[in-house]
Amino acid sequence: MTFSELIDRVGSKGPFQLLHVVLLGLPVFGIANHNLLQIFTASTPEHHCRPPPNASAGPWVLPMGLNGKPETCLRFVYPSNASLPNDTQGATEPCLDGWAYVSTRDSIVTEWDLVCNSNKLKEMAQSIFMAGILVGGILLGDLSDRFGRKPILSCSYFLLAASGSGAAFSPTLASYMVFRFLCGFSISGISLSTVILSVEWMSTQLRAITSTSLGYFYTIGQFILPGLAYAIPQWRWLQLTVSIPFFAFFAASWWVPESLRWMILSGKSPKALKILRWVATFNGRKEEGEKLSLEEIKLNMQKEITLAKVKYSRAVLFRIPILRRMTLCLSLAWFATGFAYYSLAMGVEEFGVNLYILQLIFGGVDIPAKLITFLSISYLGRHTTQAITLLLAGGSILALIFVPLDLRTLRTVLAVFGKGCLSSSFSCLFLYTSELFPTVIRQTGMGVSNMWTRVGSMMAPLVKITGEVKPFIPNVIFGTAAIVGGSAALFLPETRNRPLPETIEDLESWFLPEKESKQEVEAEKASQMIPLKPCGPGLSPS
Repeated sequence: MTFSELIDRVGSKGPFQLLHVVLLGLPVFGIANHNLLQIFTASTPEHHCRPPPNASAGPWVLPMGLNGKPETCLRFVYPSNASLPNDTQGATEPCLDGWAYVSTRDSIVTEWDLVCNSNKLKEMAQSIFMAGILVGGILLGDLSDRFGRKPILSCSYFLLAASGSGAAFSPTLASYMVFRFLCGFSISGISLSTVILSVEWMSTQLRAITSTSLGYFYTIGQFILPGLAYAIPQWRWLQLTVSIPFFAFFAASWWVPESLRWMILSGKSPKALKILRWVATFNGRKEEGEKLSLEEIKLNMQKEITLAKVKYSRAVLFRIPILRRMTLCLSLAWFATGFAYYSLAMGVEEFGVNLYILQLIFGGVDIPAKLITFLSISYLGRHTTQAITLLLAGGSILALIFVPLDLRTLRTVLAVFGKGCLSSSFSCLFLYTSELFPTVIRQTGMGVSNMWTRVGSMMAPLVKITGEVKPFIPNVIFGTAAIVGGSAALFLPETRNRPLPETIEDLESWFLPEKESKQEVEAEKASQMIPLKPCGPGLSPS
């Protein structure tokens, strides 16, 4: 009896699976809010230099930019130009008395003046948040393999609630960045554990639809965020609003069962049997559950239990050829997806369209994108879908280079299409990666691969700064990375309709047909060679 058959006996398509997905999916609403929160909490309104304190008595004018609007970072030297309202050639100086903002909403930009020479701090705040997700992926993957998926999930919920609330009360930009780093750290633990727990309790046929459903929870979260941001103009209250619900998710997480695979392979078979019987009762298969015994589970899973006693480090991902090939290709795909996705998702302000409407459009494109992804991974396969989505995304980003800035509609269409392709890539990657790595090292493999999307998302805001040199440079870099990632996906094996591999040997068996065909070719070549006559003692062939 395989593990998939064990799940099927207690019900792999019953009400338990529905409740399980809902409990894991609801917090994903909030993950979308936190990932994209700085679109609104760090928005940059129109601004100009604040006049000197003693300038109120006389006329005050500002130098005009090429766009016909007042300069944002310069003012005339006071008082020499105070009496010259038509002067556009006078000496200028930086904004020595701060800035005036043309907005009824506040943000971290208006509170800490993250404009002009300090505008890079805004991008740094987002990069630090992504750095937290990166560090979380590295550390929490191993901890999850050691202590279980559920404890890491529950602790991550609580940490996100606490650190998100702390960010809302931050007195300084530095403390805000620290709390945002912790938010990112906890999000990584939530993402990794959610994917593993959702996939391992599902039948092979339901894995694709489960992954797509969780993706839709994220999509709905993208719809919720603009509404919250519009209704709550103060960034601190908005930050607090999206963080408080995770205290409730922390409490509800105690009803989420631990990974059955992890329990069996970690020597916790009695607890696994108890949960199996509870699931069977919940799914209306109490009799089937009662038939299961501890001896039966241990007997049928003996191979996996024995192999699980061997602890694998990250080094095995690069030491074994098959795992090395998968890890490198998946890392490229993850990096390209995160790198390009956040270049578009966090650049909403650049397209000159209403921020709230455009964010709704960016979220709305995920609905057809994820549906198409579900159909594609179900019928075309995982590796084909993965390659196509990244190649199309890279092409749309590169196309932005050739579209003039004044064609805002066309630029928006290309950006929305590219973002939809990258959302599809994310949906496929989470499922694909969890299906490729064996159970004995799945969480570590997920952590290492997923780490690269965090490296990409952390680098994306910094790469955007290169646009100050030449405007087209960021899109060249983002588009090329997506195309390289899509090409790498073509070298991965297909997992459609295959059971999850339990061990590294299971994974190697997927490549046996390829190996056998090579051996057959070599054997055929050998058979066509002219054999040498045997030589007697002391003789040499001639």
